[in-house]
Amino acid sequence: MNKKANIYLMYIIVFLQGFVFYGPIATLYRQNRNLSLSNMFLIESISWILMIIFEVPWGWFADKFGYKKTLVISNFIFFISKIIFYKANSFGMFFLERVLLSVSLAGISGCDIALLYSSVEQDESEKVFGRYNAFSTGGYLIGSIMFSILVKKSMDSTAFWTIISYAVAAALTLFIKEVNVEQVEKPKFKQSLLTAFKNKKIIILVISFALINEVVQVVGVFLNQSQYVRSGINIKYFGILAVVMQIVRLSSIKAYKLSIKLGKDRSIQILYSIITICCIILVFTSNATLTILSIIFICGSAAIISPIVLDIENKSISTIDRATLLSVFAMFGDLTAAGVNVIIGKTADISTSSAFITCVIMCILAYILLFIYKKKNIKEILQVK
Repeated sequence: MNKKANIYLMYIIVFLQGFVFYGPIATLYRQNRNLSLSNMFLIESISWILMIIFEVPWGWFADKFGYKKTLVISNFIFFISKIIFYKANSFGMFFLERVLLSVSLAGISGCDIALLYSSVEQDESEKVFGRYNAFSTGGYLIGSIMFSILVKKSMDSTAFWTIISYAVAAALTLFIKEVNVEQVEKPKFKQSLLTAFKNKKIIILVISFALINEVVQVVGVFLNQSQYVRSGINIKYFGILAVVMQIVRLSSIKAYKLSIKLGKDRSIQILYSIITICCIILVFTSNATLTILSIIFICGSAAIISPIVLDIENKSISTIDRATLLSVFAMFGDLTAAGVNVIIGKTADISTSSAFITCVIMCILAYILLFIYKKKNIKEILQVK
């Protein structure tokens, strides 16, 4: 089987894993199974910590034993976590589900991107990353639409059918073709870490993008609903707006065209500016049209930035320990996101406007880090010349 088949398999796998049919009622489902909101946040916090702990060891495992083995193990753990979620009716069971989920996601993180990058020509990688993100979004979009049909039967049915899609995704992982088994020299864990930490330029970019990405996550998942209410939008339209935002995120599929036309650094700079301006508008506006347009531009811009940053990260790696280095970069992103999430969450308790002000500050910090990254990039280019 040609390595390019890996790309299509990964598209299908991530598409199926987007079928989280219980997504629109995830909180209500847990509450219905005896889990309080405070316990949900506690489990979520522990999940962040576990992700950070397992991220780098999983990357090293992938480089040493193969991307396919790592993805097979991780996706089967992912599948098992959905079975436990379906059966869970206590704190202990939901906690176990989240532990397995964290272990699984840490294993997939970095390894999936490393596999995709190693399965294509370098000049195609950004296009492939954009499509990969789009397939994930498309799966979630279709899953959200199908939810309205499944939930008519029962809440439990939404969790049950999620298990089926994840079982198929896990089975498909078995057909992936290994791409790094022929390495004569296997990477040493300590050396991989030292290599990653020496790449300060990329770490700066990763932290910068993590700041922007977490702002977008908070705006697109939490603050949007408060802002809709503030703008006088009727709750009956929230579902339609959620679908619209998912469709907008499909713009990641065209990210490569923007970076070809403007260059990667210039594209990121413009998209950062759009997100910052939109957050500033959301601080002051209570107009429904401005609110919806601002959130659309925020979600769309972030979707386009993601594959560009992934491509820059991968092109910066010239050693055999690709998955380990990507996992180290992801760890920095996770740490940044966890801190930003807490800060914005605290200001959101004061008011929606206060939370958006914090988002603007985070965007400015991200832009400053992007400027530092660009300066270091230019310096390196001049030194080479």
